[in-house]
Amino acid sequence: MTDEILTLKEVAEYLKLAEKTAYRLAAEGKLPGFKVGGSWRFKQQDVAAWIEEQKNSSKE
Repeated sequence: MTDEILTLKEVAEYLKLAEKTAYRLAAEGKLPGFKVGGSWRFKQQDVAAWIEEQKNSSKE
């Protein structure tokens, strides 16, 4: 299985963000994630794609 699932804490560490910031971005729909039993989860592939989108949009 190539799609690794990250927890909120793991995605915050990956993006070098505070957990509260990652939670807020996910809750606002700005960070691609989904809830499982009330806890946020993120596909690593989706987060990587989101990073690329952020890089491209900041160049415009």
